[in-house]
Amino acid sequence: MPKINVYRIPAAGEARERLRQRGQFWTPDWIAEAMVDYALADDGGALFDPAVGAGAFLRAAKTIARERGFAITLAGMDIDPSVLEQAIQTGLDVSDLAGVKISDFVFDPPQTKLPAIVANPPYIRHHRLSASVKQDLKRFSERTLGKALDGRAGLHIYFLLRALTLLHEGGRLAFIMPADTCEGKFAPDLWHWIAANFCLEAVVTFAPEASPFQNVDTNPIIFLIRQAAPMPKFFWARCLEPQTQALKRWVRSRFTARPETGLTVIQRDLAEGIVTGLSRAPRTAKTSRYVLGDFVQIVRGVATGANDFFFLTEEQIKHTGIPSKYFVRAIGRTRDVPSEEITQDTLRDLQAKARPTFLLALDGDRLERYPEKLKDYLRSGEIRGLSQRPLISQRNPWYKTESRVAPPFLFAYLGRRNSRFIRNTAGIIPLTCFLCVYPKSTEHAYVERLWKILRHPDTVANLALIGKSYGDGAVKVEPRSLEKLPIPENVIDQFGAPQQRRLFEDPRLYQATAAMKKTRHHDAA
Repeated sequence: MPKINVYRIPAAGEARERLRQRGQFWTPDWIAEAMVDYALADDGGALFDPAVGAGAFLRAAKTIARERGFAITLAGMDIDPSVLEQAIQTGLDVSDLAGVKISDFVFDPPQTKLPAIVANPPYIRHHRLSASVKQDLKRFSERTLGKALDGRAGLHIYFLLRALTLLHEGGRLAFIMPADTCEGKFAPDLWHWIAANFCLEAVVTFAPEASPFQNVDTNPIIFLIRQAAPMPKFFWARCLEPQTQALKRWVRSRFTARPETGLTVIQRDLAEGIVTGLSRAPRTAKTSRYVLGDFVQIVRGVATGANDFFFLTEEQIKHTGIPSKYFVRAIGRTRDVPSEEITQDTLRDLQAKARPTFLLALDGDRLERYPEKLKDYLRSGEIRGLSQRPLISQRNPWYKTESRVAPPFLFAYLGRRNSRFIRNTAGIIPLTCFLCVYPKSTEHAYVERLWKILRHPDTVANLALIGKSYGDGAVKVEPRSLEKLPIPENVIDQFGAPQQRRLFEDPRLYQATAAMKKTRHHDAA
């Protein structure tokens, strides 16, 4: 019996959440037809879709065959037989699906080479994969690349790897993938292998308003790859308007036609594209001598593992009767800070809205040493099973919370608001939707000059160079990446480079950041 892995976790009620759990986001016709047009040979032939879903690419193939007047055969795979029913409802015949096998493409692939492969593989991120599946994927990447990919690679990455290994000589592959394919920690290893063994012909990106997947938190990219000798250059296109035929016509010309309105195309060096990130435009500004890490240390905000237990409102604290000395003031979400500064007025406004701003901050003392009200509260957490949650279970005792010195600056890197730096004049402790930004000197002039640099539009604009891109133009920047943020030369010329006198004048800042170094690689497991 074919091997079928159940990658998804149980569905959560709403149709959209079910799609998210399965990694299913259907490809619109104007994109599917352009991708199929690239993959198929000039005289048609066989087309294979390793993640058939509702059949968007098989329908597109029938359209392209009619337009170009050739015959095609259709084949594919999927692990979910229910979506094939949707494919019939959306225009395919039972005969169109005769070549579709219900099986696992990554672990039970076809036994023959394929001339044309096109896919929108399931976008299932690594934390939704079981430990056993991740181990199998690791072994697969070791056999294919000669080394294991970083553990943060999602299932879609392995679909791409498997498909490339099955591509017939001279065959073409068209995959639409999230931007993390060329922005993730694993991306350099992946793309150096692809660049050494295949011909990357074109990459297609999208302006936020032209995205094929509106209101979905992903930045899609199309990769057009041929099984042929590598070439030093590739075409980099950007769609500026949705639902047009411009992309299909350009692809059908084999990239020789002049781009139409709504589509821009440039030719880039492959080596530059891999270093910059294939999702990003080429860098035009001169590389700066300065990066943010020259002046600051970055640490993520506090991860509680159970915000509803550790992060409370003023009313909840009164109800529990826990003394206020066991709490510190905190902020838990980016939309609670609408401005570029957190002040005492910010906290008062949040309290008036019944938003939590009090973080239970315990040093891990023995339970019997705490007052009765606090002991009762911690016992209630035990009854709820909080001590067994993955993050919390790593602590000893389980109720010991992470400690932070209040950072002078925060960086908002999650959510739909633009990423930005925030001045923390209220002295709050941030949760994980923020990064803590600690200047390497607490001297007043140093901090003030640094704030001018951080809030400068040219500094903020450079976030796109080091962040992971998501839907609607959102950017997420991890701590180590933020330290690599280029600080523009013109900004340094305007304000001067902050001159540090002593590294971490406040020893508590050094202790807080040094402790965090032990947890940097937690996500890679």
